[in-house]
Amino acid sequence: MTYNRRTFIRNSSAATTALFLASLDVFAKDVSTMSSQSGFELKLLATNWGFDGTLDAYCAKAKKEGYDGIEIWWPMEKKGQEELFAALKAHGLEVGFLCGGQQPDFSAHLATFKAMTEGAALNTVQRPLYLNCHSGRDYFSYDQNRAFLDHTRALAAKTGLTICHETHRSRMLFAAPVARTYIEKDPELRITFDVSHWCNVSESLLQDQQPTVDMTLERVDHIHARIGHQEGPQVNDPRAPEWKAAVDSHFAWWDVVVARKKKEGRRLTILTEFGPPDYMPTLPYTRQPLGDQWAINAHMMRVLRDRYK
Repeated sequence: MTYNRRTFIRNSSAATTALFLASLDVFAKDVSTMSSQSGFELKLLATNWGFDGTLDAYCAKAKKEGYDGIEIWWPMEKKGQEELFAALKAHGLEVGFLCGGQQPDFSAHLATFKAMTEGAALNTVQRPLYLNCHSGRDYFSYDQNRAFLDHTRALAAKTGLTICHETHRSRMLFAAPVARTYIEKDPELRITFDVSHWCNVSESLLQDQQPTVDMTLERVDHIHARIGHQEGPQVNDPRAPEWKAAVDSHFAWWDVVVARKKKEGRRLTILTEFGPPDYMPTLPYTRQPLGDQWAINAHMMRVLRDRYK
């Protein structure tokens, strides 16, 4: 057998993934039992980000893996909507919709955002668990970004849906101190907590911004479960000792949200969101990923379910 470079890369990648999966088990056993009021439920969702296959194959795999549902961008075309709802029905999955615009022009961007959120929220086929909004842009003014919040506030009141705004780079809530301004001025703002972005932007684990983090955690209804660090939005291997502080910090933040939801007896949704290349670090020249994205996310789903059940 010729043990070439590609074979080495493949075997090394598999070994790294196996070590990663084994190491996360400790977090499922690491938290004290949290008292839970009647009404609490945990919904764990799969991302289609990086999935190389059909929508039906993705839904089938998510169901087989044990996910409760999926998170996916709301399709604007009727054909795409029909395909999505058929796959959800066939595989018995729930859904949360991503919504947002991409245009640099404020007016065009807001028009797209309104059309997407209204289409997702008001569809008559399947009620989503939530809408997760990639809201505004980091370079829009405060007043411009407030227009996105004003729209979703009215839409949430009309539909009764949970509508959250994601702490995401390039968007309205891209950094902790910026987000704090919106949180302080809008008592109805609800958050999708993808704190990996804030760690990256601030080049810290937010130790010096604890009051802002505490304030944010009180508003979280949805979590994107990816581990970020001071220099990037996704660690290469959470079991490695150099990432212990980042891993511990993320689980500690999530614990606070879960404890609150259990006390309130309310639903919490979590998306496992370790991403593909180039979020997933790769080997140079080959761009071979250092881990199996789907396997990592699926194992994270099981760890979260065991930890917070």
